[in-house]
Amino acid sequence: MSSYTPTVTGTGARATVQRFGAFLAGMVMPNLGAFIAFGIITTLFIPTGWLHLILGKAPISWVDQISTVVGPLIVILIPILIAYTGGKNVHGHRGGVVGAVALIGAMLAPVALKLAPISLNGESTAPPANISEIGPTILAAFVLGPTAALAMRAWDNFIAGKVKGGFEMLVDNFSAGVVGAVFAIIGLYIVGPITFWITQGLGWLANWLVNAHLLPLVSIVVEPAKVLFLNNAINHGVFTPLGIEQASTAGRSIFFMIESNPGPGLGILTAMLLFGPRAIRPTVPAAMVVHFLGGIHEIYFPYVLMKPILVLAAIVGGATGVLWESLLGLGLVAPASPGSIIAWAAVSQPSVILLNLLGIFIAAGVTFIIGALLLGFGRKESAVDAALDLEAAQEKSAQNKSSSKVAPAAS
Repeated sequence: MSSYTPTVTGTGARATVQRFGAFLAGMVMPNLGAFIAFGIITTLFIPTGWLHLILGKAPISWVDQISTVVGPLIVILIPILIAYTGGKNVHGHRGGVVGAVALIGAMLAPVALKLAPISLNGESTAPPANISEIGPTILAAFVLGPTAALAMRAWDNFIAGKVKGGFEMLVDNFSAGVVGAVFAIIGLYIVGPITFWITQGLGWLANWLVNAHLLPLVSIVVEPAKVLFLNNAINHGVFTPLGIEQASTAGRSIFFMIESNPGPGLGILTAMLLFGPRAIRPTVPAAMVVHFLGGIHEIYFPYVLMKPILVLAAIVGGATGVLWESLLGLGLVAPASPGSIIAWAAVSQPSVILLNLLGIFIAAGVTFIIGALLLGFGRKESAVDAALDLEAAQEKSAQNKSSSKVAPAAS
């Protein structure tokens, strides 16, 4: 397991989801630098980016040259990095190598097998002619990286102590080559087509939700799950792959905004600052800075756990933000990590940056209003009891995290 992601223990549904989320996050989070690089280059150098806005719409050779990096970053490099990292987390460097090799087969499946994308408007679509026309194969990377590494680990365990001296390197190299080749073929004919159609189906469903303006309903699940530290499972396991697929064709994606929006958390903290128990109000300003500017959403979770009814405010505020973004066709060009206003600004296209940031404050405002109502505008609150409640909530928050996480494992 990557050092970025603690190992998850415990039993029950919540621990299972956390374990799965930690596993996915362990493949994605160590590579967020690549996502950020993709976001920076996309934001600055594509035809609708900042430099064209500043320097004019006329072709600029060096800007256009740099923009050619965008496609390979998201289509080739990032999926391979995720597959490698998933394999490495399972079986070290050897697992990473075979995982990356395996992904190449799945990556080329749409081209080699002439798989035509699903048409959203009923028109016939042609299969991609080359790798530059395919979308990011993130889902296949999630599957093949760890699976190929598991096979490599099983083989290494099977032959451990059975190879004669002097032949270890030969056996190791050839066995890795064989496993990588086998899983590349499996990726080409099995995993690649399956994940291609799953991705196409999810893309169709996502577009349907967006067009039907039903996407705000996901906040009913997202906001309570965040307080239970399931944000990695949701964001990196669901929204990041969907967002990458949408952004690869549309240039930006609303899915990067749903979980990372700091607005609901800011609204909760503002309500607690003005109308929360007096004993805990001095703790709120620092939490607001860490959350809103630093993007560390976990800082507001204890306040929700202290007053669980506030999760309703977060749901309504989050849904309002998503509704705003959906109605106006807003989105980010890459994942905003951490989920701060600064990160949002960094991965927003110039044409929509103000509307994107306004969505944060709309979500915060709605959350604040609902939260203030739920807090009764600060009436009938015992300062002593409130201080004890915050301490208990912080302890409960820590237990929620520690009950399913232990010390980070070495990379």
